[in-house]
Amino acid sequence: MSELDIRASEPTETPEAPKGPLATWWLALRPFSFPASSMSVVFGAVLAVTVGGVSMNWAWFVLSLLGMVCLHAAANLLNDATDYEKGLDEAVLPVSGAVVRGLITPRQARMGALVLMLVGGAAGGVLVWAVGWEIAAIGAVGVVIGVLYSGKPAGLKYLGLGDVAVFLDFGILGALGAWTVQTGTLSWVPVVWAIPLSILVVAILHANNWRDMAGDREKRCITVANLLGDRGSAVYYGFLLLSPFVVVVLLVVLPWLADVSPAMPLTFLVTLLALPLAARLLLVSRRRANPRHPMEFLALDGATAQLNLAFGVLCTLALLLHAWTGGVS
Repeated sequence: MSELDIRASEPTETPEAPKGPLATWWLALRPFSFPASSMSVVFGAVLAVTVGGVSMNWAWFVLSLLGMVCLHAAANLLNDATDYEKGLDEAVLPVSGAVVRGLITPRQARMGALVLMLVGGAAGGVLVWAVGWEIAAIGAVGVVIGVLYSGKPAGLKYLGLGDVAVFLDFGILGALGAWTVQTGTLSWVPVVWAIPLSILVVAILHANNWRDMAGDREKRCITVANLLGDRGSAVYYGFLLLSPFVVVVLLVVLPWLADVSPAMPLTFLVTLLALPLAARLLLVSRRRANPRHPMEFLALDGATAQLNLAFGVLCTLALLLHAWTGGVS
């Protein structure tokens, strides 16, 4: 096993156990991960208002956000239960869920996931009644991907399809669903404009899988990281960090070269403010064999999530600036 493999698989000091059942389930849901998926809902809703020209329906927005958070939390619980049973989660990390810590059983995690699915389904049912079949179709695809991500019969994350799953579920479909809830119509705009955010969600997952590459390989869990190997994963991670900025620039410039409407506003160039953070993460990934402190590479997924959040906030700010400077309000 290489030095990198050893560092990536070493257990860290066990964090203090939460006090009480509410704290335990809060830990189990892993709420720190929610911005990765909810940012696409915020972006899609604001896009509908600033570019789609509708007024924000705050009740439908809250239900959209609730549905996404429930789906994400349920997927977290199912993933933790399955990974633990497959022996993929053995060491306790600061970002670990409650199953590997022995605070809840895999069966309890699955029951919790079922409850969350029912709550999210109820929120989705209201939106289907209010908006129409489009939301039913988007929601159904999202739920199927979420369940099959780590569950039977597919287990997409174990077949090298996890990156595609999160790209769709927590990126494209989130933005498209939020747009459709507000406008009542489908459109290519939220699909294309959400690509940069969706790529960064994949970067979070890849950072996690890159760290766990040695253990996943031993358990015959196929991820893009262990298909590429360490060097290939480094190149792929760099692509995932930098390509969102390239896509934004291309979408801003494209209307000048072709007749494309609506054009991504120039205000989206504000997302370049997040480029230094991406560059810092690249440096962290390059010194993975000799990190400045033991947790630097182990926590790369959390640091990547911070980049995703910053980039998403800047995308939303770009839309608001567009409206303020003369766009559709």
